[in-house]
Amino acid sequence: MEIWSLLIRTVFIYFIVFLIMRFMGKREIGKLSVLDLVISVMIAEIAVIVIEDTKRPLMDGLLPMILLMGIQIGLAFLTLKNRKLRLWFDGKPTVIIERGKINRDAMNKQRYNLDDLMVQLRENQVSTVADVEFAFLETTGKLSVIQKEKPQSSSSQQQSSATSASGNGSQQPPSITKLAKPFPKNFRFESLPVPLIMDGKVVSDNLESLGKDRFWLNNQLRQKGITDLKQVFLCTLDHKGKLFIDSRRTPRQ
Repeated sequence: MEIWSLLIRTVFIYFIVFLIMRFMGKREIGKLSVLDLVISVMIAEIAVIVIEDTKRPLMDGLLPMILLMGIQIGLAFLTLKNRKLRLWFDGKPTVIIERGKINRDAMNKQRYNLDDLMVQLRENQVSTVADVEFAFLETTGKLSVIQKEKPQSSSSQQQSSATSASGNGSQQPPSITKLAKPFPKNFRFESLPVPLIMDGKVVSDNLESLGKDRFWLNNQLRQKGITDLKQVFLCTLDHKGKLFIDSRRTPRQ
């Protein structure tokens, strides 16, 4: 008998939580702000307590969940009309990259590290930080990237495509040829851009994967006017073999 009670409670709470999430709106499904996360966790915890304790009346879980739904819907309407209140509950986006320059203070404040940044840049199909005009860390934790415009005339595009089409069939396209030059044949290109220095420390594994050493890296930095690795916050190598350096001093071009 207790097993049937447990099964009935589980099915009942499932539909209750489903309806509550539907009434709360698609916003809670599409993204999770801090407030959304708190409400969702509390509803889940209350549902588990009611399911586990079969001696507890269902109303002990139903009423708190309805109350939380009312709080969420009420705050959603209030924040819809009041931007200050909306910013207080949801926060506001943080500028992580501005005109190709990483905002280290913003990263430290948000406890957002370089590994997170590199992962989300790759997810946005960005090969190097230098190509980014602005990057915003949204309140949901997602990175929104606005890339710099790369003007190229339509005539030059048509000419390059016509040249590659009329050439020898065994010849590789220029983009692939450029891609292969800085990297070994067995290098995993999906990891681009490749971090060489992060937080002033050399990423030795990436250097070895590229067939490079610290002597090569130091020479590249000296050409940019940098003599101390600790001056470099981030150094990456893109698919064209071009270094991007974000340092505490402006490197020579």
